Amino acid sequence: MDFTRADALNTAIRTIAVRHKAIATALLAELGLHPGHETLLLALQEHGPLALKQLADKTGCEPPNVTVMVRKLQTGGLITRAPGAEDAVTLTEKGRDLMGPLRRTWVRLAEETVGDLDADAVAEVLGGLELLAGELRSRGQVTPRPQPPTQTGR
Repeated sequence: MDFTRADALNTAIRTIAVRHKAIATALLAELGLHPGHETLLLALQEHGPLALKQLADKTGCEPPNVTVMVRKLQTGGLITRAPGAEDAVTLTEKGRDLMGPLRRTWVRLAEETVGDLDADAVAEVLGGLELLAGELRSRGQVTPRPQPPTQTGR
């Protein structure tokens, strides 16, 4: 890949990430949440009680980050944590009550992110993003690929 194409790709991905996070931050703040909290809550709604490690695996978050988010969500009364070997995390009644508004916010986030793109364009973008996400997931741990030596022209 040449620099021009790499620059265009990296700039587009960065722009999407930065703008998406800004929109998410604003929308989630309306619910009293911070970015990342929604992924934990949605995972708990979908899968039921989960151990911290399982929650990290389901959300793709690093375990130390999950621990911090769980503490904040627990302090906010949205989840409980059962002490013990499994250390299971569960939605509270308050957390379950928040899921309807959170799911609507999740839809709104997607809609605001794609703006005025028509359904065909959204489907095309989604297909490309799912392909890219799958490629990144298949690599597992983030480690740069070894690069062949470059010629310096000497």
